[in-house]
Amino acid sequence: MYAVEVTNLSRRFGEFTAVDNISLKVKTGSIYGFLGPNGSGKSTTIRMLCGLLTPTAGSGTILGLDIAKNTEAIKHKIGYMSQKFSLYDDLTVIENLNFYAGMYSLPRVNGKQRIQEMLALAGLENRQHQLAANLSGGFKQRLALGCAILHNPPILFLDEPTGGVDPKSRRMFWDIIYNLSQQGTTIMVTTHFMDEAEHCDEIGFIYNGKLIATGPPSQLKTALPGTLLEIPNSKPMELLTTIQTKQLPHLDLYPFGAMLHVLVTPDNIQAYTALRAKIIAPSLEDVFVYLVKTHREEDLA
Repeated sequence: MYAVEVTNLSRRFGEFTAVDNISLKVKTGSIYGFLGPNGSGKSTTIRMLCGLLTPTAGSGTILGLDIAKNTEAIKHKIGYMSQKFSLYDDLTVIENLNFYAGMYSLPRVNGKQRIQEMLALAGLENRQHQLAANLSGGFKQRLALGCAILHNPPILFLDEPTGGVDPKSRRMFWDIIYNLSQQGTTIMVTTHFMDEAEHCDEIGFIYNGKLIATGPPSQLKTALPGTLLEIPNSKPMELLTTIQTKQLPHLDLYPFGAMLHVLVTPDNIQAYTALRAKIIAPSLEDVFVYLVKTHREEDLA
């Protein structure tokens, strides 16, 4: 069963197309990662799914509710955490939670219990009277998540939730996401961190408003044709130029930190033996780089 179903969804702002004919499905209880660079259309898609933006074209349902016709009903069934954390800086931690409990019309007894649970979830039991403005990025992040799930929504939308927080806080945040998913919550998360996408059950790569690939991480890694080689080099751009000048056979090549990654057909691996190339398994970043280049060439053709 699918918690999210979208068909040919588009959103235009004047002559600019932010989301271009996207179709996708998200299984109930799964974690779906929406991956792409800033400005690719991730947030616009999430806002349409949450009922905050009306689609220009296409259709979609959230938990069986039409995203264009049932926006108010959808808002009561979802949790939404935006990039800005949606907190009130001039309120304390407990005041923020009480405010959202009122917004969700939680009964007093149930609301009080859920607030205590969210304080524990965020590790803020001893900071509940501290102003939200004075919290670190990691604590703000967990408090914002607590506010978003206070009403036990069956589906949760997280828009760039780990932007601007330290690696330790990111790991803790993903531990919470895992637990929510195991309890049956469907989670759709946007990110531009490739390592985070590895944690998702399925991923959608979005580029220039278009969904260019979707599937489980393991499946997407098979999308690269040929064999991927890694060549250590302190000046990868110079090596890239050398390979192009010598016209060594390749399907693709690009810097990857202090390495150069070269995609070749199996019969051309020997051409790189002298460069100490070794065969490696592709990462999601390798897949994304290849897919983006392919689509750029198609757009220019």
